[in-house]
Amino acid sequence: MARGLADMLDSRMGRNFWLYAVGRWISRAGWVVQDVAVPLYVLDKTGSGAMMSLFVMAELIPGLVVNPIAGVVGDRYDRKKLMYGLDIARGILLFAVIAFNLLGIYQLLAVQVVMSVMGAFFSAGIVGMFPDLVEREQLARANSILQSGGQVIRILGPILGGLIYALGGIKLAILINAVSFFGSGLFEVLIDYRRETRELSSLREVWSEMLDGFRFIKGSKNLMVFVSFGVLLNTLLNPVLVVVIPYLTRVELGLSSVQFGSVETVATLGALAGNLLIALKLGQRSEGMLFRALFTELACLTALAFVTRSILGELAYPALLVTICLIGFFNTLVNVPLFTKLQKAVPDDFRSRFFTALETVMMATTPLGMALVGPLLDAAGVTPVVLALTIPSVLIALYYYLRFGRIVISIGSEKLEVVP
Repeated sequence: MARGLADMLDSRMGRNFWLYAVGRWISRAGWVVQDVAVPLYVLDKTGSGAMMSLFVMAELIPGLVVNPIAGVVGDRYDRKKLMYGLDIARGILLFAVIAFNLLGIYQLLAVQVVMSVMGAFFSAGIVGMFPDLVEREQLARANSILQSGGQVIRILGPILGGLIYALGGIKLAILINAVSFFGSGLFEVLIDYRRETRELSSLREVWSEMLDGFRFIKGSKNLMVFVSFGVLLNTLLNPVLVVVIPYLTRVELGLSSVQFGSVETVATLGALAGNLLIALKLGQRSEGMLFRALFTELACLTALAFVTRSILGELAYPALLVTICLIGFFNTLVNVPLFTKLQKAVPDDFRSRFFTALETVMMATTPLGMALVGPLLDAAGVTPVVLALTIPSVLIALYYYLRFGRIVISIGSEKLEVVP
C-alpha cells in the first residue's frame, strides 16, 4: 500500500520534485533546530538583548547585500551544483565549528555571517531551478506541498530544538544541522537537471547582469503592475503581521507566553490548511481565486482593529485565535498563486536575477513601515494603526482589481518577453 501511494505521488509530481522536497525538508528541520538553539545559547552566555539583535542582523543583512550578485550566479552557473555544493559546504563549516570548538559568541557571529552569504547563493540557485522540476500545471500544487512540509516542521521544530538544546546544548544542535545539510545534499545530487551555463568573464559583466534583474522588472508593463501591487501591499501589511499582532497579543491583551505561542501556532495551522487545500484540491485553479482570497484576507486583517479587550472583553483571545487562523489560511491562498504566476512568467535565463531583485526591493521597503508603526502603536493604540494600514490596502487592492485585474490574473499564462 505504501509503495502504491509512493508510485501515485511520483507519477503526479515527478521523481525530481520529491528528491528536491525531501532534501529541503531535511535541511529546514536541521536549520530550525539550530535557529532555536543559537538564541538560547547567546542569551545564556551573555544575557544581552542587544547581542541577540546583532545575531539576527548577522543573518539578515549579509544575505540582503549579496542577493543581487547571487541572482547573477544562479542564472549563469549550474544550479544543481550550487544547491548540493553549498549544502555540503555548509555542513562542512558546521562540522568544523564543532571539531575546532568555535563556540565563542563572536566566533558564532562570524559563522552566522558566512552562513547568511552562502544561504543567499543557495536560494538564488533553487529559486531558478525549482519551476523546471515540475509541469507548469502542477506548479501551484508543488509549491503548496513544499510549503506544507515546511509548516509542519515549523510547528514541531521549536519544540524539538528546545529539547535538543536541553539534552546536548549548542554542540548537539549544530551537529544535527550539519548532518541535515549533508542529507539534503545527498537528495539534491540525485536530481536529474541539466541546462546550458555561461560563466562570467569580468566584474563589469557581473554588475551589468545584476542590474538586468531590475531592468527586467522595469521593461515589462505587466510585470511592473504585478510587482508594484505586491510591493505596496507588502509595505503596508507586513508591519501588521510582524509588529501589530505581537503588540496586540502581549501588550493590549496581556496574554501569557503560552497564549502568545498559541497565536503563532494557529497562524501556521491556518497556512498549512491553505496549502493542503491547494495541494489536494484546487491546484492551478487557485491562481484564478487570487483577488477573492486577497479581499477576504484584508477583511480579516481589518477585523484585528476590533479584537481588543476594551471592545470584546474576555472574548478577545478566542476571537484573536480565529482571526489569526483565517489570516494564515487566506494569506496562503494569496501568496502561493502570486509566487506561482511569477515562476511561470519569468524566463529561465532571468529567473534567479528576477527573484533576487524582487526580494531585495521587498526587503528594502519593509523597514519603512516597521519604523513608523512602532511609535504609532505607543501613541495611538492598536485600532487606529490597524485601520490606517488596512483601509489604504483595501483601496489599493480595489484600484488594481478594477484597473489591472485582467493583467494580474493573466500573468503566468505565457513567458514574458525580455526587453533589451
